[in-house]
Amino acid sequence: MSRLTMLLCLLLLPLLATAAPPPPVMLAGQWHDGAEVSRYWVSEKLDGVRARWDGQVLWTRAGNRIAAPAWFTRRWPRQALDGELWGGRGSFETTSGTVRSAPADDDGWRRLRFMAFDLPGHAGTFSQRLAAMQALVERGAPATLAVIPQRRITDTATLHRHLQAIVAAGGEGLMLHHQDNRYGAGRSDGLLKLKPWDDAEARVVAHLPGKGKYAGMLGALLVERDDGARFRIGSGFKDAERAMPPAIGSLVTYRYNGLTAKGLPRFARFLRVRDETPPPEPVQHAQ
Repeated sequence: MSRLTMLLCLLLLPLLATAAPPPPVMLAGQWHDGAEVSRYWVSEKLDGVRARWDGQVLWTRAGNRIAAPAWFTRRWPRQALDGELWGGRGSFETTSGTVRSAPADDDGWRRLRFMAFDLPGHAGTFSQRLAAMQALVERGAPATLAVIPQRRITDTATLHRHLQAIVAAGGEGLMLHHQDNRYGAGRSDGLLKLKPWDDAEARVVAHLPGKGKYAGMLGALLVERDDGARFRIGSGFKDAERAMPPAIGSLVTYRYNGLTAKGLPRFARFLRVRDETPPPEPVQHAQ
């Protein structure tokens, strides 16, 4: 090997170490009333950044290494943990900015915790994984690591009252994990989310001009779903976002309330720009 080739390899090593194949994570489906609620563990759906701890470093769902400070993960267990980097309710933008910063912003990271919600390397049911994860984290883990609280709920009416209380307090919704569900990659019918609205992603294809008080600013985004359907998103923007709208080609998350007769989202509202394009979903697996 020539000296030039060796030099190029040494220069590229740090870049190659920042990316890896996307971690095989479990994804949630949608909750529909009718299932036996008492067989599920219920937790708050956190509005943070999904991350995987592999026992040594943190990775995003898309397979990018997260530049967390060394002190943040010191004394964490060597077992893999699936969870969310979270800075509290309503703090997604600052959390996302902190997670994406390199070098790491110590002040920003001091406001975050890794909220673990699964133990992907454990072969047992979710109830068994939860008990093992709680024992693991309680074994002298630092304040930067916690297990997200899980609770039992007896019936559907109580479930919806709990949802209303979480949303009223600034939360996003609930996650329901079937007690007997095994961990596996892909969208699972044993892991479900419950929110007062739906959300999805679409690609920005055009900026439509505003009128009246929004003259000279963004009026609406023209976006396209994966199936090719196009529609407008005209609400949910802050003035700063109308002045500097999401770039054409970027992926945005929007909220909506069901579908129209034509299959388009009803009352689509902008939520945020998606920082990473999620990897293709593995094949759905049964509970």
